[in-house]
Amino acid sequence: MAEGGSAQEEEEAAQVSRGSGLCKWFNVRMGFGFLSMTTRDGVTVEPPVDVFVHQSKLHMEGFRSLREGEPVEFTFKRSSKGLESLRVTGPEGAPCQGSDRKSKGSQKRRSKTDRCYNCGSPGHHAKECQLPPQPKKCHFCQSLLHMVALCPLRAQQRAVAVEAEAEESQGPEHLEHTEMD
Repeated sequence: MAEGGSAQEEEEAAQVSRGSGLCKWFNVRMGFGFLSMTTRDGVTVEPPVDVFVHQSKLHMEGFRSLREGEPVEFTFKRSSKGLESLRVTGPEGAPCQGSDRKSKGSQKRRSKTDRCYNCGSPGHHAKECQLPPQPKKCHFCQSLLHMVALCPLRAQQRAVAVEAEAEESQGPEHLEHTEMD
């Protein structure tokens, strides 16, 4: 059995090829895209061939993505769906550069984790806070007497906003009627 396993491993290794090219496109939100392979195992490919890439295969720190037109080197194999990358790097094995655009989901998450829920200070999380547990307070007005769901200032601000919106939706006809009365 050991020989059969090693023969299978050798066969799989033989199916893995090396390629290089450019990022054709990459959807930052979905985390996948396609590479345009221009060389395969050192031989020029004409016309370029598409190779699927998933963000989990990118060699880089932090948020993993590719920029359109970014030069890449990669290993790939043929799968039931076509050519699929196994490991993607920048030129000469360097980390990928990535896209300047970040996923909208990561931006939302980042803003929520920027502050400590215990003391409200930026730069650390509640589990790392040096202060003892603080009393719970309203996130809107910082009062210790109520939570945000029951905040009178927030309710007042919402009522003013609703009233202003109602006046806007009635339009200029509303103003003419009030001037005549």
